[in-house]
Amino acid sequence: MSESVVEVVQVGEAEILPDLGDFPIDKGILATFPPGTQVLSANRYGLSQWTVTARLHVRFPDGHTNRYFLKTAKGEVGRRLMEGEFHAISALHNADNLFAPKPYAWGKRSGPGPETYFFLLQYIDMSDRFPDPNQLCRRLAQLHRNSVSPTGKFGFHINTCQGRTQQSLGWETSWAILFTKMLKHVAQEDEKTNGNWEALDQLESRIFSHVIPRLLGALESDGRSIKPCLIHGDLWEGNTGTTFDTGNIYTFDAASFYAHNEMEIGDWRCFYNNIHNKVYTRTYLKNYAPSEPKEEWDDRNRMYSIYYNILYSVNHGSQGTAIRQIAFDDMYYLTDKFAPFAAGEGPPRLDQSQRVAFPTEADHTETKFGSAESSAYAAKMREGVGS
Repeated sequence: MSESVVEVVQVGEAEILPDLGDFPIDKGILATFPPGTQVLSANRYGLSQWTVTARLHVRFPDGHTNRYFLKTAKGEVGRRLMEGEFHAISALHNADNLFAPKPYAWGKRSGPGPETYFFLLQYIDMSDRFPDPNQLCRRLAQLHRNSVSPTGKFGFHINTCQGRTQQSLGWETSWAILFTKMLKHVAQEDEKTNGNWEALDQLESRIFSHVIPRLLGALESDGRSIKPCLIHGDLWEGNTGTTFDTGNIYTFDAASFYAHNEMEIGDWRCFYNNIHNKVYTRTYLKNYAPSEPKEEWDDRNRMYSIYYNILYSVNHGSQGTAIRQIAFDDMYYLTDKFAPFAAGEGPPRLDQSQRVAFPTEADHTETKFGSAESSAYAAKMREGVGS
C-alpha cells in the first residue's frame, strides 16, 4: 500500500489501528512514541525464525518522520526474547553506536489475542551480503578490547536468549565458573528437548568436573588473567548487515553478555555457518591475539563451539541431532587430551552406523555466500562422515 494514500491515525485513538499496511499496530506499541505521533505505514518486513517482524514509518508532532524495525513474539518465551534482546542491543549500542542499531523500547502489546511482546529499534537500510572480514573483525576486536563490565565480573544483569533458548547468566568473578554454569544449563535443556543420552551425560560430567577447570582455569592461574569483554553472543553472517550508503557493518539479534573474548568466535567453528570460513577467525586473531596459554587456543575454541552446538541442538530439536553428535565428539576429544578415562571406563564412542546426516535445509553454507571450504565440509557432514 502506498504511504501517500494510507489513512493517518493519531496515537491513542484506537486499540487496533485501521489498515496502515499488512501489520496490525496497537496502543501498546504506540504508547512508546510521544503523544501526537502519527503512523504512516506498518508492513511486514524481513524474515525471522523465532519472531514476526515489520517496518514502521511514523511522523512526530514536530513534523519529522522516521522508520523503525519492529519484532514481536508470543507468550513467556516471547517476553524473554524481546526483553533480552533489548538489553543486549542496548549494551552493544552504548559500547559502539555504529555496531548495533539504536534500541527504542520493548514491551507488551495490547488488544485481543495471545499475550504478545515487542521490541522496537532503529531501522537501517542494509544488504544481507557476506560481511567484510577486515571491517567486521577489526571492529569486533575493538568492541571486545574497549568494553568494560559494569561490575568488573563475567555475565550480564539479565538472561539473554540465543535463538529461542534463554541463557543462564548472572555475575561471576571467575570465567570458568560462569561458563560451567552456562554449559550445564544448555545441557539440561538439551536433555529435556532431545531426551537422555547416557554416554553424553557421562562425558558432560567429565567436562564439568575435570576439563573446564583445567582448560579454562588456566586462563586465570599462574599470574594470568582475562578481562570480561562484551560479546554479541550469536554472531554469524545472518545476524549482520551492511549499509547501502556507507558500507558500515551492523549487528543485530544479539545474545550479549560479558565473557572471555574468545567465546565470541567459538560460534565460527560451527561448519553450518558461512562465517566458518577461516579467513574470519584468522583476521580476528590478527586484531586480538589469543590469550595465554596460546598453545591451547584451539582447544578453548573447540570448548566454546560445544556450547553453541548444544544450543543448536536445543533450538532445532531432531533437526540438530548431527550437531549434538559433533558436540559429543568434541567433548571426547577434549576429555582424551586433558582428563582421559581409565581404560574401559569411558562411554562408548559413536561408530559410523550411528551417525546422523545433517539436513541440507538447515545448512547456511548452502546459500550464495557459501565458501568452498564450508560447503565441502557441510557435504561431508551430510554424508554422515563426522569430523
